Amino acid sequence: MRHYQVRDVMTASLMTVTPAAALKNVADILVRGRIGVVPVLTPQGRVAGVVAEGDLLRKEQLQRDPEGRHSAHLPYRIRRDIATAETAGELMDRYPATVPADTSVPEAARLMDRHETRFLLVTSEDGKLLGVVTARDLLRVFLRPDAAIEAEISRDVLSRYLGTNPALVQVDVTNGVVRLTGELERKSMLPAALRAVHAVDGVIDVECHLDYAIDDIRLPNGG
Repeated sequence: MRHYQVRDVMTASLMTVTPAAALKNVADILVRGRIGVVPVLTPQGRVAGVVAEGDLLRKEQLQRDPEGRHSAHLPYRIRRDIATAETAGELMDRYPATVPADTSVPEAARLMDRHETRFLLVTSEDGKLLGVVTARDLLRVFLRPDAAIEAEISRDVLSRYLGTNPALVQVDVTNGVVRLTGELERKSMLPAALRAVHAVDGVIDVECHLDYAIDDIRLPNGG
């Protein structure tokens, strides 16, 4: 089974800026774009940082209210630097969370949760920007057509992974919810089948009504 990877859902065509870019230009890109972040690149094309919508909003807030309660946890020097920033390099986050393009969508979601962010910069091994993936992008796996999910379960889970005859199992998918009916050859195949079906991209839940021909789990009587 091939899981969706970051490269499958990321936005690759991005508007970027250099550290010297004026914040007015950054704001213009953010208003016209639909991602909410602007990567900041060095002249060599490597990631230097990122400016997000929240960074500009925080700057505006601190200009009006330097002692604002929402930023009171920040040291005074940092609040001052944010309030007086004029370029992308002065306002950007210099250590944004990054991820390789071949990262699976579930792992990318875990990284977002760990870093408490709603976006990840997708970079190559040499640090060059490949794209941006957002939390919204990761939700695309739940938009997979039901027919595509059914086909993958029959082909990859039942036939290739379990080695069973897919004609023995009826797979019905409605809005991502899988209903399995029919029969497997052995009882020991049931847990593996459920784990594999749950792991298919786009599956919301699984209703299992499978029977089995042979109970290969029950221990023989010792007497």
